[in-house]
Amino acid sequence: MPAPNRSALFEQHALPLLPSLYSHAFWLCRNHAEAEDIVQETISKALRAFDSFQTGTNFKAWIFRILRNTFLTSRTAIAASRTVFLEDHLDMIEVSDAAPNPEDLLLRLDNQAALSEALERLHPQLREVLLLCEVEELKYKEIAMVLDLPIGTVMSRISRARRILQEQLREQLGGSL
Repeated sequence: MPAPNRSALFEQHALPLLPSLYSHAFWLCRNHAEAEDIVQETISKALRAFDSFQTGTNFKAWIFRILRNTFLTSRTAIAASRTVFLEDHLDMIEVSDAAPNPEDLLLRLDNQAALSEALERLHPQLREVLLLCEVEELKYKEIAMVLDLPIGTVMSRISRARRILQEQLREQLGGSL
């Protein structure tokens, strides 16, 4: 594809995603300047690799994977190797069977500060998968591709993240949920 058309097509795909990319980068690194740098590097890498993008596939999932890899690279191998096996900590995430489901809680929640604080307290791996699902509206299969995880692990992490978020919101709002 000629360079001008390639560049225009890339811009057409990438520019609408800049706010989402920045938001996700900020959630990952917690620093505005670093988030801007990560997004800039992501866009640069994506443009250089755009010839490898298969037209008709999910550009959003493709570029979010580049963003995540860029973030992990910026954190050195130590950040990439931080793995917590939640199965080893099931006792910490028990939730009553009678509790309302997390989607209902989020829909009723009008206190954005409470939600933001609860999200801050989630383990980064859980927060990332939940944000990709709920905020970026990626499908489980797309999240699995972005995070390079089996789809069952994605589903499990989303479920756990929702349960923990529900508990945190219940505690934070004084049990009124």
